[in-house]
Amino acid sequence: MAKSAEVKLAIFGRAGVGKSALVVRFLTKRFIWEYDPTLESTYRHQATIDDEVVSMEILDTAGQEDAIQREGHMRWGEAFVLVYDITDRGSFEEVLPLKNILDEIKKPKNVTLILVGNKADLDHSRQVSTEEGEKLATELSCAFYECSACTGEGNITEIFYELCREVRRRRMVQGKTRRRSSTTHVKQAINKMLTKISS
Repeated sequence: MAKSAEVKLAIFGRAGVGKSALVVRFLTKRFIWEYDPTLESTYRHQATIDDEVVSMEILDTAGQEDAIQREGHMRWGEAFVLVYDITDRGSFEEVLPLKNILDEIKKPKNVTLILVGNKADLDHSRQVSTEEGEKLATELSCAFYECSACTGEGNITEIFYELCREVRRRRMVQGKTRRRSSTTHVKQAINKMLTKISS
């Protein structure tokens, strides 16, 4: 049995945007009406994505952390879901500052993330248009999904799977660069030895 790939995903966004509801909908296909929005939870989930077994560790942040806690969560995560509520413009406006903090903490690496507009079932109370979400995702160079943790509309499973795929792609690219650089080191070492021998 091949060892499963492990991926650490962290969910960020203002308290009340539906982060826990999204995670629970993904894990159980159900919607939870009541839960404590101040709780932070970690979930483990195994899934087969494109014929590969992936073990996900999903950190559902409370959205009320202090700067030190948040930085710890950002260092821990490999890939991120930034969630806003389409009926709350303030939550949308918090996305870019969050991404900037992520960039600062993760540099020089590029941050792997997906932008999610939740509560798409509340279209009548919408404060953020789909176009604005798409435009922000383009600025952040990431994928964008609108969905509803309440009704299950929008492909919530795909959000998590796509993040795992992205992590895998990045690891493959890094693996290749690493292999290339170690080969270069070996070549350099051999050349040095040869130079010494011939001198």
